[in-house]
Amino acid sequence: MKKLWIILATIVVLLSSAFFILTDPVDLTPFYETAYYKKSNELISQLKSKTVLVEDSIEAGFSKVSITPGLNNSTDDFNAGKFKTVPLAGFGARKGKGATGIHDSIFVKAIALKVGAKKIVFVGTDLLILPPNIIDTVAILLKEGGIEREQVYFSASHTHSSIGAWGPGFLAEQFAGKENHNIQRWMAAQITKAVIEASKNTKPASIGNGIFDAGTWTRNRLIGDAGIKNNDFAYLFIERKDGKKAVIGSFSAHATTMGAGNMEISADYPGYWQRKMEATSVNLAIFVAGSVGSQSPVAEGKGFEKPRVIGEALADSLNKYLAKTKLSRSAKFSPVSVRLPLPDFHIRISKNRGLSTAVSDKLMVTPQNPYIQAIRINQMVWISTPADFSGEYAVQIKNNLLSKGFLANISSFNGSYLGYIIPGRYFFMDEYESQTMGWFGPNMGEYTMDVIRQVSDVATQL
Repeated sequence: MKKLWIILATIVVLLSSAFFILTDPVDLTPFYETAYYKKSNELISQLKSKTVLVEDSIEAGFSKVSITPGLNNSTDDFNAGKFKTVPLAGFGARKGKGATGIHDSIFVKAIALKVGAKKIVFVGTDLLILPPNIIDTVAILLKEGGIEREQVYFSASHTHSSIGAWGPGFLAEQFAGKENHNIQRWMAAQITKAVIEASKNTKPASIGNGIFDAGTWTRNRLIGDAGIKNNDFAYLFIERKDGKKAVIGSFSAHATTMGAGNMEISADYPGYWQRKMEATSVNLAIFVAGSVGSQSPVAEGKGFEKPRVIGEALADSLNKYLAKTKLSRSAKFSPVSVRLPLPDFHIRISKNRGLSTAVSDKLMVTPQNPYIQAIRINQMVWISTPADFSGEYAVQIKNNLLSKGFLANISSFNGSYLGYIIPGRYFFMDEYESQTMGWFGPNMGEYTMDVIRQVSDVATQL
């Protein structure tokens, strides 16, 4: 019996030692005292001397490329976009199972805007996120064609019923199924094609923008009615001289109307919005997931009735505003991009401890190229982030810019993924957003907000 107790005690000591060797405590160091914050300030200082406000006439180019995969093929054929199986991304409860069918087609769409000598491309995708590994490949392919990463403003609709198999590592597999390099190569090629096509066919255009309240369709899912939420639907409206029209719309409710039980590929409510817009008033509609952190959709109905109600109601509302939107043939134009230095990456296993960075990197490779981007187009600023970005934070940013005479929109999933960026006061809550997806410490939110403030100042104080 004595030997058994000795063995058990030894096991406990070894396990305890392993726990403290393989984990780190939550870092409470104020962000303004860190090396990553100092580095971000250096990068932003360099931007200030390089960024120039351009005021000139506008040209615009549009493109639309299918990313609807062929299912149940005998072999993978990435050139044709046909695969043996395509897991759905969005819910771990699906356990990596393959899609059983296509409910509605999904796309990558792009709008290139050229003002004077400056050009940027907005990219919208009917995907859960823009996987960092795929966008890093796209960036290389685009650079070969003369388009820099900083010129592209990526986004995803955040539908939880779209293509998976895009990410390496244990965590990506839990939410998107087993990695498939053939799917990754095809997705990279389709995204690249959309950007290049839009960039090549620019023609004279006019542009307008606006924001309206759509709070009926969203709620704060983290703390309910006690919490702030971003109710705005923001849009950019482009009309070319040849008569073709396009709109970029952004809203901050998660595209989760179809739960884990749905096994058909679908763009969720953003797809219904895009189809209704393209059927009624524009040639091309791009949906951009806004500040979806802590925000869920609100609608009644069974099955696909729920996303249809939200998407088509948002389209009906927008059409009323488009009819009154003033268009300008010229624009004050100032795009700004900064690569975001990061705190140490820790996958959390308890309230106060997370796996070490080395161990976390084995489960999900730390993104290498996260960006904060802002673009001023006349008196509106579009800001993009590499995460599920907090709706509460978005309201603060918008109010700050409104006090300076600018409308603003903040979007998520711009080509990398850093989990959830939400206010630090929620970091120690035992909730999915804060604990499971809070990878960079309690000060990540305030740090990111500081970078956004500085980048927005560069874009607007010219």
